[in-house]
Amino acid sequence: MDWAGWVVFGFIATASLTGVMIGAQMVGFTRLDLPLMLGTVVTEDPDRARVSGFFIHLGIGQGFALGYAAAFTLLGRATWWLGGLLGVVHVAVALTVLVPLFAGVNPNMASPRAGRSSTAALEPPGPFGLNYGSQTPAVAILAHVLYGIALGILLHA
Repeated sequence: MDWAGWVVFGFIATASLTGVMIGAQMVGFTRLDLPLMLGTVVTEDPDRARVSGFFIHLGIGQGFALGYAAAFTLLGRATWWLGGLLGVVHVAVALTVLVPLFAGVNPNMASPRAGRSSTAALEPPGPFGLNYGSQTPAVAILAHVLYGIALGILLHA
């Protein structure tokens, strides 16, 4: 397995994915703020949450990059299209399982069943993250496919 590539290129791909998601949020394509969402697990302050959430996301991205590197090694090849395909699987798991379950982990995010009495600062993402805007799934798909393509190009099987 390409251990050095995993460390370096996993970091680059994750930083790029995070940058695409933040950029899309800043121009209004989505209201999903991944660093804020992740960082509010450890702090309520939004500015500090974004900083800590960015680093949390880098760590999570490294974990997924390790999975990509292992998949490329098992398959005996790493290509852009295989990375893109893994990106589709990755985002499918993220949007259908990880993001909707996050309200159960984040004490500062309302549950979908919390009702009007909730005092949580963040609304739940809903299915496919649609509570954060109708373009959120498209932005997430694009960012994760680009992440996979980058790893498919940069990593060696």
